[in-house]
Amino acid sequence: MIKKTLLGFILILTCYVSNCQKVDEYEVYALKYLSGGKGPAKDWAVGANPLDSINGSWMFWLLKGKNGKSILVDVGFLDTAKVRSKGYIRPDSLLQRLNIYPSDITDIIMTHPHNDHIGGINLFPKAKVWMQKADFHYFVGEAWQEKGYRIAFQKNDVRNIVNINLQGRLKLIEGDNIEIMPGIRVFIKSKHTFENMYLVINSNSVANRILIASDAIWFYYNLDNLLPATICYDPIAYVEALKRIKTLVPNPNLIIPGHDDIIFSKFPKVDDRIIKIGN
Repeated sequence: MIKKTLLGFILILTCYVSNCQKVDEYEVYALKYLSGGKGPAKDWAVGANPLDSINGSWMFWLLKGKNGKSILVDVGFLDTAKVRSKGYIRPDSLLQRLNIYPSDITDIIMTHPHNDHIGGINLFPKAKVWMQKADFHYFVGEAWQEKGYRIAFQKNDVRNIVNINLQGRLKLIEGDNIEIMPGIRVFIKSKHTFENMYLVINSNSVANRILIASDAIWFYYNLDNLLPATICYDPIAYVEALKRIKTLVPNPNLIIPGHDDIIFSKFPKVDDRIIKIGN
């Protein structure tokens, strides 16, 4: 009887060590749905040296969890402008290279509602959508008033997110430094939009804590030089967020900006447009 009890305990402990501790950890992928190119840094960073240039791209992120979740961080946009000649691939088609299909996506974490991040949201009709409450209310309301700030906002995206709310799929988050799901913690106060978010993934890990900044950092150039993006509601707040971001993960190589093409040469390639981020 004692031997059986001991064996059972060992089996439970083995399960805990090998699986249970990792249930809140995710594989993290970046997917480039639109190639950019080299351009002047001053177009992206206020106060940049006019002689400096940066190489951009448009991307979104996939989190694959041992908890059965397949989570997108942002969703790219649809090719309504017919920019395929510039290297556009529809986000759902790109995901299929990882054998991920629209019905597999359980959650979407919407960092902010600029069209290049929210425009493809209807591609994933079953997913729960997470968004900051203040950002949502500004996007669907005040932004469209006489003095509203609506650069990179599109009316059709407003209709889509309102419809998702009516369907009961919208989950509004309120506040800073909140764990919205095990191992995923969200932060605000960057002010790229009214209340955009950035995320720490694997937040309970020491070695593999990854910060997806999205547009809280456009490029490493912004981070390295502490320069605000040329689109933001509060440049001072943006810079303060850059300083804070540097303190949130132990490995600065795992800070991932929203548009810097260099990350596709920093991490192992899964595909010519997909990398796996991590140590």
